[in-house]
Amino acid sequence: MIDDTHDPHLRSWVDSANAEGTDFPIQNLPFGVFRRLDHEEQPRIGVAIGDQILDLSRCHEARLLDGLSRELQEAVTAPTLNSLMSLGRSAMAQLRPRLTKILGADGWGADPKLLVPIDQAELQLPVAIGDYTDFYASIYHATNVGRLFRPDNPLLPNYKHLPIAYHGRSSSIVVSGSDIIRPSGQAKPLDAQQPVFGPSNRLDYELEIGAFVGTGNTLGQPVALDEAEAHIFGLCLLNDWSARDIQAWEYQPLGPFLAKNFATTISPWVVTFEALEPFRSPAFARPPQDPPLLPYLTSTGNDTAGGFDIRVEAFLRSAQMREEGHEPLRLSRNSFRELYWTLAQMLTHHTSNGCNLRTGDLLGSGTVSGPRSDSLGCLLEITRQGTEPLTLPTGEERRFLADGDEIMIHGYCERDGYARIGFGECRGLIVPTHYPTHTNLRRIRPPPM
Repeated sequence: MIDDTHDPHLRSWVDSANAEGTDFPIQNLPFGVFRRLDHEEQPRIGVAIGDQILDLSRCHEARLLDGLSRELQEAVTAPTLNSLMSLGRSAMAQLRPRLTKILGADGWGADPKLLVPIDQAELQLPVAIGDYTDFYASIYHATNVGRLFRPDNPLLPNYKHLPIAYHGRSSSIVVSGSDIIRPSGQAKPLDAQQPVFGPSNRLDYELEIGAFVGTGNTLGQPVALDEAEAHIFGLCLLNDWSARDIQAWEYQPLGPFLAKNFATTISPWVVTFEALEPFRSPAFARPPQDPPLLPYLTSTGNDTAGGFDIRVEAFLRSAQMREEGHEPLRLSRNSFRELYWTLAQMLTHHTSNGCNLRTGDLLGSGTVSGPRSDSLGCLLEITRQGTEPLTLPTGEERRFLADGDEIMIHGYCERDGYARIGFGECRGLIVPTHYPTHTNLRRIRPPPM
C-alpha cells in the first residue's frame, strides 16, 4: 500500500538524502549489512540514507525503537538480515514508519552518532543465502539467444507455459566490489575434434534483478499466486557471470553447471517491496496468440499490478579506459517490467511441486533484455555470439570480457508524483585465472590461504 512514507515532499535531517538524483532518499530506506573500517566489530544491519548508513544497533541502544515488538528489535541487531526477513511483511509495516520518523527533517532522531559514512564502511553480503535459483524470465533474451542457435525455432515449446529456471550455487555469490576470477573449464572449440581445458575465452555478464525470500513455505505446501509476494522481502541488483564457451559444451542435456557457478555478484542494498509500491506496473502483455496460462499461474491482481518499473543499466570500463580517464560505456538500458514472467509467478511455480523455500533464498530474474538494440542484457546478445564486436572509446574491441574489464550495473525507479529511488551499484572486476595454462589438473595446487 502507498502511504505517508512515500510522500515525495518528505525530507531528512541527513542533507545528502535530499540531494537530487540520490539513490537513497528517505522514501527508499534499503537494508544492508556493514562493518566500520575503523572498528573491529561484528557486522551490523544498517539502512542507506543519502551517503550515510543509519546504524540500527545504535538506534536500538538509543531507545529509538521502543514500542516496536521485542522480536523486531532483536532482529535489527543481528549480523545478517535473515531474522528481520523471517518476520514477514507485517514487521516492515512497523519498522518503516519508525525509520521515517527517526530520519525525518523535524529532527526527532537527529543524532550524527547514529550514522556511518558509506565510504567509511565495508559493505557485506546482506543475507546468509541458503539456496539460489536463477530464472529465464525475459522472452526477448530467450528469443535472441535461441535465434543464435536455432534460427527457425528460437523458443522451446515450454517457454510460454511456465517460468524456466536452473538451480545455482549460493556459495559463490559475492557482494558488489569483489573481484571476479576468470574461470577455467572444459570447452570444445568449433574447429577442434576434442575438448580442451583452460581459461574461458567467452566470459560474459548478465544484467538481472534478484529477489530475497522473506518468509518460506512448508515442504509440500505450494504458495498461491496471490500470496506469493508476501513471501518476498525485497530486491537487489544481480550479475550472473557466464562462461559461454564452457556453457555451450556442457549444458546439454541437464543445463548450466560450471559455466555459471563460479561467481554471481549482488548489490549490497536490499530495496523492500514497501519502497517499490509506487512503481508497480501491469504484468507483461501476453499477445492474444500466446497459449493461455494454467490457472495456478494467473490472477487478476498479478495481471494488473504484478510487474515493477525498475530501470536497469549495465556499463563496461576496460583497464585502458580507466588509465585514459574515460567514463564507463553504457552497454544496455531496459526496464524490469519487460519480463514475460512476474516475480509472483516465479515463486509460485517454484513451490508448485511442494518445494520449500526458506528465509534468505535468492531468486534471480534471468537476463533483463528488451526489444531494442540498446536494451540487450549481455554480450552474447549485443555482439551476436562474438560475430559483431563492440568498439570501446579507446578503439579496443570486445566480443566478450577481457581481464581488467569492469562491469557496473545500476538500477532505479522514477515516476511522476513520487521521489526517485535507486538500488546503488552492482560491480565486478575481471582478474586473471588462478589456474596455470597447462591442463594437468593433478599438478594444480590451491592458492595459499
